[in-house]
Amino acid sequence: MPSPASHGRALSTLRFRRPKKRSSPFPKKPFTRSPLPEYMRVIIHKISTILRYSTWDAAATELRALPLRWDSFTVNRILKTHPPMEKAWLFFHWAALLPGFKHDRFTYTTMLDIFGEAGRIPSMWRVFREMEDKGVTPDAATYTSIMHWLSAAGDLDGAVRAWEEMRERGCRPTLVSYTAIMKILFDHGRPKEAAGVYTEMLEVGLSPNCHTYTVLMEYLAGAGKFKAALEIMSEMQEAGIEPDKAACNILIQKCSKAGETSAMRQVLIYMKEHSIVLRHTVFMEALEALKLVNESDHLLRDVNPHLSSDGIEDDSQFEPIFSDTSSFIDRAIIVNLIAMQNFIAVEHMLSGMINRHIELDAELISMVIQLSCANYRPSCVLMAFRYSLQVGKELDRSAYISLLGFFMRENALEIVLEVVHEMTKAGVSFGTYLVYLLIYRLGRAGIHTYAESIFYTLPVDRNVVTCTALLDALFQAGEVDKGLELYSKMRKDISISSGMYEVLILGLERSGRTDDAEFCRKEKRKFIGNKYPQKDVSPDESLCNYLFDGISS
Repeated sequence: MPSPASHGRALSTLRFRRPKKRSSPFPKKPFTRSPLPEYMRVIIHKISTILRYSTWDAAATELRALPLRWDSFTVNRILKTHPPMEKAWLFFHWAALLPGFKHDRFTYTTMLDIFGEAGRIPSMWRVFREMEDKGVTPDAATYTSIMHWLSAAGDLDGAVRAWEEMRERGCRPTLVSYTAIMKILFDHGRPKEAAGVYTEMLEVGLSPNCHTYTVLMEYLAGAGKFKAALEIMSEMQEAGIEPDKAACNILIQKCSKAGETSAMRQVLIYMKEHSIVLRHTVFMEALEALKLVNESDHLLRDVNPHLSSDGIEDDSQFEPIFSDTSSFIDRAIIVNLIAMQNFIAVEHMLSGMINRHIELDAELISMVIQLSCANYRPSCVLMAFRYSLQVGKELDRSAYISLLGFFMRENALEIVLEVVHEMTKAGVSFGTYLVYLLIYRLGRAGIHTYAESIFYTLPVDRNVVTCTALLDALFQAGEVDKGLELYSKMRKDISISSGMYEVLILGLERSGRTDDAEFCRKEKRKFIGNKYPQKDVSPDESLCNYLFDGISS
């Protein structure tokens, strides 16, 4: 009988002398999942680009040719890329007509959100009513979006009603909903009600997240209760939630405005420990606040090394650039200065280059304009635009649109017209929505002559939407007869919409011509009865209805 030792050796031999698997001459590739998400990202980006840069007719043709299964998830992802509002609505309407497709609460909520962000509250409500008419039940996200945009439009009562309606209909608020209504109430000076909402949130078992804590700290700091705000900051850390960049920026900004440097120092210490930096505007506000009380800014600069040179007035740094040869003034320097957000230096360089007739490429000038607009650098924006005119460079469409938006907000309307002229000269496509927006904003500013100039300069974009915008501008300026003359002339060449009738009715009522207004009201009812159902309405008419039908006086 073999000894135990020999048994052990036998088992060991069997263990270590297993036959090797024969290797295949074609090694197997490791299993990887299908690259579907990446592929869909490419498709979504492509569709978003089509919607942004093509006319709707061309875009619709391209969309129909795509080998894509259109479901609500895909449509919602495209809408979330935020194409221009006009195109978003046309795409939303187009998708609804696809065979077998139905919008769901996600697509409705996103479309509703797009109108809300654009300040189109009547249009937002129409989408909501359509959602209910189609039997789609709104969820907490839908109501939260409505509350937010009503509050942003100054309608606190409407936001509170939306909150109450959500609860009455058995729609359970989420943490995001609670946080949103708390911020709305805090922002409108109703802290007791906001505190009650917070207590209710805790009672239903929801724990605050970083954004909830940030809303609390923002209110407390804004009310001058910095000690309480710092206590909340400590409490959230004890709960395992670290204040993020947004929270720190808000606190530093509130401290700067109140001149509260002690609390600012504690937040800066936290930021230094966690490698969090400030936005440029907040950094400059904090720097100014420290200067006013004659306190050291070393900690502030340590926390923000990328901004440490800002706020130091030393013009000598510019002298070598302009006193030396033009080889110092090149593309690389501008790019580096933009990366450091040193727009003052960029402005100095562009000024020197105009005098010396040195040309930069249009792509770089467009980038300077867009980033200067985004960072609110008015003098740099204007200098870059003047530079492009001086050297005769045509900019990117996105740069021109940034200029239009910037100067409209600044109420620099003469420069807006100048930008429009340059876009026209360069053959840049405007699109219906952009022309409408320009005419509408100029009309609301009471400058109907500028609105007329844009309308008649761009014959390609004359349609029911832009014509109605000009009609509204003329009525706003009290030019009723001129408006009626435009209406009589345009109705021969373009289709009429219920939105145009609505503008006519309101304009006539404002001017005291109630009989004419009543006549138009009857005409509108007759028109709607003959025109509808929706399949008879063109995309331009549909957009016009959403923009103007129900317009408030």
